[in-house]
Amino acid sequence: MKTALIVIDMQNDYLYDKRKKRFAYDTPRLTASVNELIHSYPEEDVFYIRHIIQNLPTNRLLFGYSIAGTEGAELFGGLDIVSDQIFDKLVGDALSNRKLRELLTSRGYEMLHLCGLDECGCVTSTALGAARRGIKAEILRSGTATVFPEKKVTKAHARLRDAGVRFI
Repeated sequence: MKTALIVIDMQNDYLYDKRKKRFAYDTPRLTASVNELIHSYPEEDVFYIRHIIQNLPTNRLLFGYSIAGTEGAELFGGLDIVSDQIFDKLVGDALSNRKLRELLTSRGYEMLHLCGLDECGCVTSTALGAARRGIKAEILRSGTATVFPEKKVTKAHARLRDAGVRFI
């Protein structure tokens, strides 16, 4: 089965030293795990996703992260970049990017393997978006992390299970 690796939101604002305290991910562990996954797929099957928030005064105040054109919105420096297949999204679901969907379809991918951030945020949104579109998706447990409380994790896992998304 032709499988694409989708690396979601591994960006500076969530992983580098200057990040906000609420993004308390174990950067070395997560980055090492994601890099190991990246190198286990052919380079042409690796896709990177960046969450981008428009650079507007209100967004800078409300969010303060992933702001278009800032250093924080760029892919994390410790992430291994093996392809130039980098796509931006404005919402949680990476498949909201039409060009990404069209490329995945034109290349005949039958399965999406998802990793990155956040397990209960954009990774879950992308997995559920795939399920709604009839695309098979699996979440690579070793390559995800979350900062959300256990109650939210349990809810997200139930929604994913109900949608037919597996963790591997």
